[in-house]
Amino acid sequence: MTSPDLDFRNLNSLWGSVLVKTLVLAGVRQAVISPGSRSTPLTMAFAAHPGIEAIPVLDERSAAYFALGLAKQNGEPVALVCTSGTAGANYLPALIEARESGFPLIVLTADRPPEMRACASGQTIDQLKLFGDTVNFFHELALPELSESRLRYLRQTMMHAVERSLQPTAGPVHLNVPLRDPLAPLDDGGTTVHYATAIDWDLFFQQVAPPFSTSSVCSIPPLSTDIHGLIVAGPVQPGDIAAHAEIVGEIARKLGWPVLADGLSPIRNFASVVPHLVTTYDLILRDANAAERLQPDVVLCLGNWPTSKILRGWLETSAAPIWLVTRRSDNRDALHGRTRHLPTSLSAFAAELPVSTDPNGYQRLWASFERKTRESLNARLAETTELFEGRTAAILAAHLPADTTLCVANSMPVRDVEYFWPATDARIRPLANRGANGIDGTLSTALGCAHGGAPTVLLTGDLALLHDTNGWLLLQKFRGSLTVVLINNRGGGIFEHLPVAQFEPAFEEFFATPQSVDFAKLCSAYGVPHTVVGSWTELGELVATLPTSGIRVLEIKTDRKRDAAIRKRWFAELSEGLG
Repeated sequence: MTSPDLDFRNLNSLWGSVLVKTLVLAGVRQAVISPGSRSTPLTMAFAAHPGIEAIPVLDERSAAYFALGLAKQNGEPVALVCTSGTAGANYLPALIEARESGFPLIVLTADRPPEMRACASGQTIDQLKLFGDTVNFFHELALPELSESRLRYLRQTMMHAVERSLQPTAGPVHLNVPLRDPLAPLDDGGTTVHYATAIDWDLFFQQVAPPFSTSSVCSIPPLSTDIHGLIVAGPVQPGDIAAHAEIVGEIARKLGWPVLADGLSPIRNFASVVPHLVTTYDLILRDANAAERLQPDVVLCLGNWPTSKILRGWLETSAAPIWLVTRRSDNRDALHGRTRHLPTSLSAFAAELPVSTDPNGYQRLWASFERKTRESLNARLAETTELFEGRTAAILAAHLPADTTLCVANSMPVRDVEYFWPATDARIRPLANRGANGIDGTLSTALGCAHGGAPTVLLTGDLALLHDTNGWLLLQKFRGSLTVVLINNRGGGIFEHLPVAQFEPAFEEFFATPQSVDFAKLCSAYGVPHTVVGSWTELGELVATLPTSGIRVLEIKTDRKRDAAIRKRWFAELSEGLG
């Protein structure tokens, strides 16, 4: 029995097409493929299947981050395909990020057969367990055979790989795929056709489907509504941000506790849905008296630990018992505190809470500090006409269209969102590589987040963008709209806030790493429109309406040392005397 999406021209063609069809039936819809010879049967099968969007990307490191961005859009596994040799090694940084941030990738590294290894054959390295413990699952596939039992093995292994990419914790899986010649889909004289037509392919694939989701429900601890209880909503990247906000809002209403919302938590952008929001905690807790008065009796952490070093340090020294609600199975307690893991979904947790209660004095104290600090901070931002990079986050918060996806680079951009992004109702969806917190792959990840989706904005520094300029090679295949808001302070601004900044001359050369790239010329080389932003009014107008397609760069030139001094002065003055 023939099948329209299977290729019977030779053994490798059949093997590749069975592999791909199984992935498609198991829920994989996109594949990012880098060029190479050994991966030919895989590439041809992905390119031919109507259920897969196959996207070619030259640079494997960029390809992996682009695939990560695609996975961030909806939480579905994305396939990554490369040839043998060092090609797969370039995937490692993105796979580390995927593991740490919890997004599913299916990595397929083509390889030479065993007899061609360890004998100086070209483009051959040891690819077995190439990524070590970074992946959820590793397996080297058997060599292709015209055997129904071996094809069933291939089918079941691919189904298992998809399941392991999603459960119990989403992350990358690695399948090493050895292949013998011929690699091209050349006709083998009918041998494979004759064999394959005897198989009932409808029956063969009948049980293949996306994995069942797992649900873990546990008994929640008794959480009194009249104690000094605190909810910390860390950086999370749920597929449905509105549903996430509704559940967090229900938890906050039932407990009546203040909600400290990380800048990368979508709930900062659902202010009318989530009550008791606090966004200026980093400033508030810099005042020793305020920090002492606000000591919690118990902390409820939803998802991940917050970005703010000040908040993390305060939680650590408080010694308050912490309940960490996350369905991830790995250890997420970076503070090593008095923490208990509640392996349940937020919705199941919310359903077990008591009926709603009124806020107590503790919540009102937090609200008072929040109101005073936010008013003072907003006043200073409004008075700042110079291009102080910290105000960029506030301008984006005020002017971006509702429902925009905002990708945020690490280092200073993510911290400026933490410091300066207010509570809004704009339903902005923040995304960032906060698993390993690196700047590598920033542009490629943002392109993946935007590909085929709604208009997206990337807020990035100059070094993060330069670190991933090969991401521009994706432009020919990119479908969507990406606006890059580039803060060019000619170096690594985050290091200006570290103690090492006082040690010159080594600091400027080895830490700040100043650069003098002409971004207008760089963008021109790739055909990307570039605009130098001259004022906050201009920036607000440029981002108030986003293009429906294409890529553009809006460059804001700032002074790194001046802006670091402004932050330090403001933080000291705004937190003084709060308590």
